[in-house]
Amino acid sequence: MHSYRVAVIGAGYVGLTTAACLASLGHRVTCGEVDAAKVERLRRADVRILEPGLPELVAEGLAAGRLDFVVGAAAATADAEVVFLCVPTPMGEGGTADLTAVEAVLTEVRDHLPAGCVLVNKSTVPVGTAERTAALLGRDDVAVVSNPEFLREGSGVRDFLNPDRIVVGSRSRAAAERVSALYAGLGAPTVLTDAASAEMVKYAANCFLAMKLSYVNSLAELCERLGADIGDVTEGMGRDNRIGPSFLDPGPGWGGSCLPKDTNALMRVAEAAGFDFGILRSVIAANDRQADRVADKVAEAVGGSVAGVRIGLLGLTFKAGTNDLRDSPALAVAGVLHARGADLVGYDPGLLALDQPEAHDLLAAAGILTLVDDVLDVAKDAAALVVLTEWPEFRGLDWHRVADALAGRVVVDGRNHLDPDALAKAGIAWRGLGHRHAQQSLTAPA
Repeated sequence: MHSYRVAVIGAGYVGLTTAACLASLGHRVTCGEVDAAKVERLRRADVRILEPGLPELVAEGLAAGRLDFVVGAAAATADAEVVFLCVPTPMGEGGTADLTAVEAVLTEVRDHLPAGCVLVNKSTVPVGTAERTAALLGRDDVAVVSNPEFLREGSGVRDFLNPDRIVVGSRSRAAAERVSALYAGLGAPTVLTDAASAEMVKYAANCFLAMKLSYVNSLAELCERLGADIGDVTEGMGRDNRIGPSFLDPGPGWGGSCLPKDTNALMRVAEAAGFDFGILRSVIAANDRQADRVADKVAEAVGGSVAGVRIGLLGLTFKAGTNDLRDSPALAVAGVLHARGADLVGYDPGLLALDQPEAHDLLAAAGILTLVDDVLDVAKDAAALVVLTEWPEFRGLDWHRVADALAGRVVVDGRNHLDPDALAKAGIAWRGLGHRHAQQSLTAPA
């Protein structure tokens, strides 16, 4: 496989994973980042993102001389054959994608890009951004390509190196083939298309997953009303090859850095095109209701009101395996409980793994809970525990010790993650989502 000189702009989750993985494939990668302190840390292989395998890949790339970090986008692109834009595109005003960072990078690198290089949008951007990028560049000698990422936090390295597919879109077939050649060693199916279709693939995929999650959360509520069991229902559904078992687990709602902004962005794109995307609007509305639904179950479990009641929260990140709190449904539920007057204490193993002042600052700014570093401190004197993130270690807790610390022996399992029988043996009532167990209560042994 040919080794390319690659520049990656942005050392966030997508940028750092892209840079480290491309270096591991034998390419020579320079990663440009605006934060000078982060650049210094990364040059020491000090990775603050909780992502299995990423610190090791960064260290290996540095040691092999295939990976370097520099301050600024222009410095990274000096001799690059392919330049990846991996900068944030957060939700902007009205739900549209905010392309401020993308446009700022284009302004910085416009006059520094080598003639004949390929500029790749890796960030999730609205349909039509590749054409807009080309217009802003004003460089006929630089081709623009869309190459969306499909990385799941907590398994990003594995997803990059074992992809389901590679999607590459451009008006230039030669440029698209150059980008697809970067991944040749992975042996993945490749979809070569136009830029607009490639941009649409990412939104279409994420919005479909959001739809699947909203559907199963709504189905879980219906199961409770009808006396059906969501676990049995989703097992029966998931064995249908047309549906599959993934994304059929009810929970406190979908969140994170992608699904909320991508669903809203596609809604705005549809509106601008004069299309009424009613099904997607319903998907978002169903998710917006989910935090209140879980909070209602907590209130019911503690007697009808959480005002002045101490509640322990197990899990705060948007999903297990990451330290990311962005648009976390766990924090959405916490916000509702706080607004109703609950006294909240929270614990999350992902926030203990690394020195991460940003996460602690975010929680402090929210001001809705006290963060502790021990599960028993969460349980102490709490009227109920609420599972909001599906960390595997929660299954193995010593529930007898937890029961002794609790003031009220009840767990509201917002992820259907725990074994109700294990809790019952410790004298703890389990309340899940959409299960027959959700309607059962247990009496603690005398």
